[in-house]
Amino acid sequence: MIIALDAMGGDFAPISTVKGAILAAMESKHKVLLVGPEKLLTKEMSKYAKRYNVKSLDIEIVNASQIISMDEHPVNAVRQKRDSSLSICAKLVADGKANAFISMGNSGAVMTAALFYLKRIDGVLRPAISTIFPTIDGHCIIADMGANVDCKPEHLLQFGIMASSFYTKITGLKRPRVGLVSIGEEDTKGNELTLAAFKLLKKADINFVGNVEGRDIPKSKADIVICDGFVGNIILKLGEGLAEILLKLIKVSFKRHPISWASLPFLWFAIKDLRKKVDYNEVGGAPLLGVDGVCIVGHGASNCKAVKNAIFTGAKAVEYNLIKDIKEAIAKSKIG
Repeated sequence: MIIALDAMGGDFAPISTVKGAILAAMESKHKVLLVGPEKLLTKEMSKYAKRYNVKSLDIEIVNASQIISMDEHPVNAVRQKRDSSLSICAKLVADGKANAFISMGNSGAVMTAALFYLKRIDGVLRPAISTIFPTIDGHCIIADMGANVDCKPEHLLQFGIMASSFYTKITGLKRPRVGLVSIGEEDTKGNELTLAAFKLLKKADINFVGNVEGRDIPKSKADIVICDGFVGNIILKLGEGLAEILLKLIKVSFKRHPISWASLPFLWFAIKDLRKKVDYNEVGGAPLLGVDGVCIVGHGASNCKAVKNAIFTGAKAVEYNLIKDIKEAIAKSKIG
């Protein structure tokens, strides 16, 4: 498997991306194409030369003379910077020189580059970023989490169809439960978008379980949660903030009650499991569903572990033949 990694994408690049690529290459047989300024990446790689014996790893540096920053306008940046690390990653997949590409950079630019070079799957109206979100008894998938802040009912329906294919691939569950984010469980609750989307989802050939409220998401009321990217991104960022605060509150509680430290050895593994469950770095990245090629979008604040896991997520999406399944599901739905 050949994975193209945008080595300049993310808040901590290229430190996090280079080390993440090294870790991924050490733990798998995947080849990593490290895309970015050659001199800079070579220098960064040299820091790990002795510790990880990088010369023995299947990592190749692909030079890119330009970088797309997090605050640039996505469309303008991709159009004007054809030699950016992000654009070259997408082009490598489009040209068949890589099986998937990963970026922790500007998510809008990632989607633009994917659309420009990979194109949409026939029939897909809008691609959606789908992320894995922790729940009480496992995980659910949220789509969209930021690619489309303004949506039509047909877009939400396709998000449900594509996310269902994704969920089935990673879990084996053939009829995952699909819920629509709204302000109440009743069919009559919601805004114009959700009310119209509800009717479409109810008629679709998916396991639609109705509306879900925000509090129902972590309770595992649905395996797949559908919403526009504006709502989805707020849910995701709120969840990350709550997880971070929860872990800090546990530490504060221990400090307030010194005697509780005596129980720490017995609670350590439970706390460790909790931390792992709510840590977005464990997931690594989220597939951009709807483009004709595997593209994984990572968190801007990703560390090296997240980069490594994003590479593994991209490889799994290729191995699972996710694109083929989505194509079949979209063609069957006759939407678009």
